[in-house]
Amino acid sequence: MAKRSAVRSSTAEFEKAAKAAHKAEKYVLRLYVAGINVRSSAAIRTVMAICEENLKDHYELEIIDVYKQPTLAKGEQIIAAPTLIKKLPQPLRRFIGDMADKERILVGLDLRPKK
Repeated sequence: MAKRSAVRSSTAEFEKAAKAAHKAEKYVLRLYVAGINVRSSAAIRTVMAICEENLKDHYELEIIDVYKQPTLAKGEQIIAAPTLIKKLPQPLRRFIGDMADKERILVGLDLRPKK
């Protein structure tokens, strides 16, 4: 039994260290929107709320209007808006369309485990 207890302790310590390292990572996100409209505003509010609630002081969010900066959108191959791109930490992830499903975004950003 002593070995099993030591394994649990080591696992708990590892998980604690992994969470601390995860929080220290800086998230680099880009949100592409198409002009100022209801859908774009809702996406901005949702993504900003997710960042503030879950990544406080550990994120960089750039909001890009594809009408004002079409070359950036073309370079990222944006085909629909809103689109959220997680550049860092790796792997790169894309969320296309409605940003209202916070749980989907949290899982995609590796901030919550899949259920």
